[in-house]
Amino acid sequence: MYKILIAEDDRISQKLAARFVEDMGHIPVVSPHGKHAYEALKAENNFDMLITDIMMPEMDGRQLVQTLRGDSQFMELPIVIMSAVVGVSDISNLLALGATYFLTKPIDKAEFEEVVNRCLR
Repeated sequence: MYKILIAEDDRISQKLAARFVEDMGHIPVVSPHGKHAYEALKAENNFDMLITDIMMPEMDGRQLVQTLRGDSQFMELPIVIMSAVVGVSDISNLLALGATYFLTKPIDKAEFEEVVNRCLR
């Protein structure tokens, strides 16, 4: 059983991602935005993975990925970006920043589970 942090400001996407994580037998922890997610990670560095949206208030997904990858304790943390509003160049830029995978919204359950399992191996 793994503990997965979900940084997402949209309530529907929060619930969907959390339910998918629970259905896989893992523990979801929902964070309403990037700054909150970063603070949660710093406070208790016991998360196995981060799933984050891009467009969020206070600290967006890009800033969150950059901040985490700049901190040695989070260099190995798998980070999955999920978003509906990005193009191919945006995806490659996010992966270059340090994201592990990218998922498009709306989230497909089978694809979500495959990516999560790949990250947790």
